[in-house]
Amino acid sequence: MNNRFYAILGNTLVASVTNTFVWFAITFWVYLETKSVVATSVMAGVYLGTVAVSGFLLGSIVDRHSKKTAMTLSSVISLGLYVVSGLIYFLTPEQVFKNPASPALWVFIILGLAGAIAGNLRSIALSTLVTILVPEAERDRANGLVGTANGVSFLVASLFSGMVIGFLGMGWMLILAVVLTTLVLLHLRLLSLPDGRAEPAESDSGPIDIRGTIRALRQVPGLLGLIFFNTFNNFLGGVFMALMDAYGLSLVSVQVWGVLWGFLSLGFIIGGAVVARRGLGVSPLRTLFMCNIAMWTICVFFTIQASIVLLSVGMFLYLCLIPAVEAAEQTIIQKVISPERQGRVFGFAQSVEQVAAPVTAFLIGPIAEYVFIPFMTTGGGVDLIGGWFGTGRDRGLALLFTMTGLIGLLVTLAAKRSGAYRKLAEIYPRTTAEMAVSE
Repeated sequence: MNNRFYAILGNTLVASVTNTFVWFAITFWVYLETKSVVATSVMAGVYLGTVAVSGFLLGSIVDRHSKKTAMTLSSVISLGLYVVSGLIYFLTPEQVFKNPASPALWVFIILGLAGAIAGNLRSIALSTLVTILVPEAERDRANGLVGTANGVSFLVASLFSGMVIGFLGMGWMLILAVVLTTLVLLHLRLLSLPDGRAEPAESDSGPIDIRGTIRALRQVPGLLGLIFFNTFNNFLGGVFMALMDAYGLSLVSVQVWGVLWGFLSLGFIIGGAVVARRGLGVSPLRTLFMCNIAMWTICVFFTIQASIVLLSVGMFLYLCLIPAVEAAEQTIIQKVISPERQGRVFGFAQSVEQVAAPVTAFLIGPIAEYVFIPFMTTGGGVDLIGGWFGTGRDRGLALLFTMTGLIGLLVTLAAKRSGAYRKLAEIYPRTTAEMAVSE
């Protein structure tokens, strides 16, 4: 891996920390100002929904422009939106922001979140730059470093966003975001990056070429199946997004839970570092499925008893495996998809996979409230398994986690025996992407 890759990775890390920091900080601030759970829920839905929809467009932008231009555009959009958000904040009376129905509040929220979401353009461009800048034999390790950077971003944003809002306030948070984004732009101007621009194909159907992207995916047997397999996993992952905080807070205080999550976030960093050092082996596809088997097995057992130690160990191991799964998917796409289509394929995968978890998170609450919790409090589960599994609201959530793990494990084992898996496993070693590695 050459110095240009490390330089752009560092640049992207600072941008990612800034954007994640803004997202977290605005969420905390809105709740503190309005005391409205509905407002923060709507924010989460807007953010995740926009991420899911925007991937198609962002991937096309990455393919049709130089990678440096795409990254610059990402930071320019973020900077502009943060500046406008700052003007709205400083020019609007503080009392206005305490009303969750205030138009000024929602304009501020949407502009701030849009600035953070613009960073996804940069992340797609970085995945394609790994293909261009890093030799194929080292690409899995480079993807591991990207995973480590994402983990650092999440950890730093988690630890400091609340502190900044609590001690300095929203105004200083916006000033800090503007300063950091400006520094990222200035540093990016100094970097020399390969163009990596694709010439539009005659079959391209427009700026958002979904039809052409699906056609490219179908040309690689099993790849579309892999993306939809990861999408299904994200559907199941929505269970944890929706209910993990409720379960954790049934075991420990909110202060302990917050500190614990800061520690557990180290799992992202450690997992990415292991991939960066050791790679993914000769078959990233096999590694991806073995990691998924391990993850879902952990999910079967980490709530089998009401223990914060068992939960913490299980969640830590689970988070350690996520960077390997993500790096494996990226490495496979980087090899089997030609460079001129990679931006759109990464954008397509981001959109399809990201939409899954919010849908589940929206649906799983009523299922937990009206099926699993009654089953383990006053229903048949009390006599059936309550003697060793435990009873109560928290054990209803625990049973839902266990069932989710079992479903994920069975689906993963079935997918590993599928024809799509065999076809992709056969074609991957024979594929040589047509690309020139820039030293």
